[in-house]
Amino acid sequence: MLDPEQEEIKKLKKKLKQQEKKNTEIRDLMAMQRTIFANERTLMAYLRTAIAIIGGGFAAIKLSQHIYMEMIGLILMPAGVLLAIYSFYRYLLKQKLIKEQREKYTNTSHKHAELHEKQASGYDNID
Repeated sequence: MLDPEQEEIKKLKKKLKQQEKKNTEIRDLMAMQRTIFANERTLMAYLRTAIAIIGGGFAAIKLSQHIYMEMIGLILMPAGVLLAIYSFYRYLLKQKLIKEQREKYTNTSHKHAELHEKQASGYDNID
């Protein structure tokens, strides 16, 4: 028979394994969320740049009295619009990839626990 101290250690080990399993699942979920947020931040950075380019082109057209500045403005404005369109295209492409990866993802922490239990039971030593 096990003494009370060993029983307590056994219970604590079991609780620790359960908490580690929960932590692994939470860590995986948070990693997925970070990836989604990073994709959104990248979209916002592209859009900020596109707006700045469009604004610069508009300012070059309206505030300049030189023809070459107007030409630069006429080039910058469509370039900004194209950058905005590209940013949405890239965002949607990455979101699709993230969604596919999320669907393929399988949490394996419970499988690791089963494997550990089978290995430990083979030695008559279940923690």
